[in-house]
Amino acid sequence: MSEQKKKQINIELSDEMAEGTYSNLAIITHSHSEFVVDFIKILPGLAKAKVKSRIILTPQHAKRLYKALHENIAKYERLHGEIDVPESDGMPLNLGGPTAEA
Repeated sequence: MSEQKKKQINIELSDEMAEGTYSNLAIITHSHSEFVVDFIKILPGLAKAKVKSRIILTPQHAKRLYKALHENIAKYERLHGEIDVPESDGMPLNLGGPTAEA
């Protein structure tokens, strides 16, 4: 076993963070050095929404997140069936979100 696999990380999760934050929209922008993911809660019938959380990742970490999501979605679908995502669910794909700058 390699040294890297033997290392353990102690990750703390506060009570407040454990509650989580609901998001039903994510906007992703990027520059040459980072990816910015804004998680938003948008309510039906309202023209205004707030960013609830912003995560800034290096390109390498963004790709790791992509791979981890891909693997977990595949596991989920094996257990529960394919996730249905309508082609047009009324949610705009581009809300003119911010452009990430380094």
